[in-house]
Amino acid sequence: MSQTHEFQAEVKQVLDIVIHSLYTDREIFIRELVSNASDAMEKMRLTQLTEKEVFDDTAALEISITTDEAARTLTIADHGIGMTRAELVENLGTIAHSGSKAFAAALKNAGKQNDAQLIGQFGVGFYSAFMVADKVEVHTHSWRKEGEHLIWTSDGSTSYTIDDSSDQARGCKIVLHLKEDAAEFAQKHRVKQILEKYSNFVSFPVMLDGERVNTVEALWLKSKDGITDEQYTEFYRFAAHAFDEPSYRLHFQAESPIAINALLFTPTQNMESFGMGQMEPNVGLYCKKVLIDPKPKKLLPEWMRFVRGVIDSEDLPLNISRESMQDSALVKKLGDVVVKRLLKHLDKEAVEDPKKYNEFYSNFSRFFKEGIATDYTNRDAIAKLLRFESSMTEPGETVSLSDYVKRMKEGQKEIYYQVATSRSSIESGPYVAAFKAKGYEVLYMFEHIDEYVISSLNKFEDKDLKSVNAPDIDLGDSSEEGEALAEADATSLCDWIKERLSTQVETVRTGKRLVGSPALVLTPEGEMSPQIRQMMKAMGKDGDMPGSKVIFEINPRHPLVRNLSGLRAKDPETAGLITEQILDNALLSAGLLDEPQRIIERTQKLMEKLSA
Repeated sequence: MSQTHEFQAEVKQVLDIVIHSLYTDREIFIRELVSNASDAMEKMRLTQLTEKEVFDDTAALEISITTDEAARTLTIADHGIGMTRAELVENLGTIAHSGSKAFAAALKNAGKQNDAQLIGQFGVGFYSAFMVADKVEVHTHSWRKEGEHLIWTSDGSTSYTIDDSSDQARGCKIVLHLKEDAAEFAQKHRVKQILEKYSNFVSFPVMLDGERVNTVEALWLKSKDGITDEQYTEFYRFAAHAFDEPSYRLHFQAESPIAINALLFTPTQNMESFGMGQMEPNVGLYCKKVLIDPKPKKLLPEWMRFVRGVIDSEDLPLNISRESMQDSALVKKLGDVVVKRLLKHLDKEAVEDPKKYNEFYSNFSRFFKEGIATDYTNRDAIAKLLRFESSMTEPGETVSLSDYVKRMKEGQKEIYYQVATSRSSIESGPYVAAFKAKGYEVLYMFEHIDEYVISSLNKFEDKDLKSVNAPDIDLGDSSEEGEALAEADATSLCDWIKERLSTQVETVRTGKRLVGSPALVLTPEGEMSPQIRQMMKAMGKDGDMPGSKVIFEINPRHPLVRNLSGLRAKDPETAGLITEQILDNALLSAGLLDEPQRIIERTQKLMEKLSA
């Protein structure tokens, strides 16, 4: 018996939007129809547990997809629960289950410009077939023995017909008569590409022209006890399109505050360090094993772009519009939970196997430092993962900020650090010696970005991070041996140096922190640090930097300074050259000497005087 039905008004509205507003994302219709088929077979599997009388009870629970380029058709068939005549009307022609009533209400409030974003929020997946087909046939038979053989047909415009058919298998067979500009979807290789992208982990076999497509298991839904390291590695390489082995993995399930099944990996190789350009996010977002978005940009923070894997949440809607997912509060909550779990996991791994973590950190430290500078929410947790060499470690060995705090001296209120190009330049310079002599540990940082990272972090466990060349550090009296200049002589020498170097120094003073060095320079409060100035220079922005005067500290116990005090009265010209040389040496050590050529010229003048 043939029947013709009009689509309800809201459904017509949905169809018009689907057909005309989602052109650029048309391939997802395969994902939607395969997902529907999988749901139908899951219902059938449960039904078979309770019902004795089932039509076509030997039919295999699998999805069969057939392409026909000559006829320009694509057929997607399942042996699921099927539909009766009433269910065809209810599910495909009215607002009862399609979600289109809610969609239409939202559409009325939002205005037509938001069509593409809104459609992804409602369950209108079947209608996506009309993006590519000018006619859709649904051949079906319900699981019930008394069910009819039926065929539902529509061109997606105003109406549909339901006719009697013959010899239908249990379930649904959807035949799409493709539009001319959608002929690609009748090509096997194109359909296979889409299935591998979106539907690779569907629970039931997906057969394409007789060949099974989904051969990789959804490991994230399995118990960890039943998965081998080899299986994890194979899955990582498949999901990440990688050839290395994962350095760490996190496999967990959670029910609150949101249902999550996650399997995450960190690589061994940092491709950005090979000059391959910035890595893209590669944690796929799934709902019940169906891909929502292969690379959601707002799921995890940008700095975590090196993480690979899968996050699956049954609480998410199956979205057509990827844009609506990016702004979803649910996705943000999902990401927040996963980030916290991953950071906690890495911290645990770092404590249990420091050597392994140091190898990992040496390759990926830049990402964590980027996280400190950009991810305020997780900054404290990221800080626990930072590692630095220090004055109490051997070269190549590192210490965490937590370990540093645990071994701070009694009464010590600050975490001391120095940024320089290498360990040797730090230890041969004038700043660290006094700290080591007093038993204070100093963190060694070797990248220009570290200064910015530390300024972003500012504190760790309520301890201020302080550079050893900060102008206000007072370590008490120096333990350096040797007679110091008399206070009056030291004051007079400082005044003379200040007058001689007035264009370069803001203040000249004697310093208590100097051990074994004649002098050092400090950056006045509020001025750019040497490292920030070097970063600006590297970016070609040094022309924007204001000229900087320094604080010049001299060591009144050092022989060179004591001799200089007497020489300035006897030979002020030579004393002046030596003073300039001491300053340039200090500037060079601090990374503030912009014109090293002048050292060579001055050295030549001094040699000429000595040889005269």
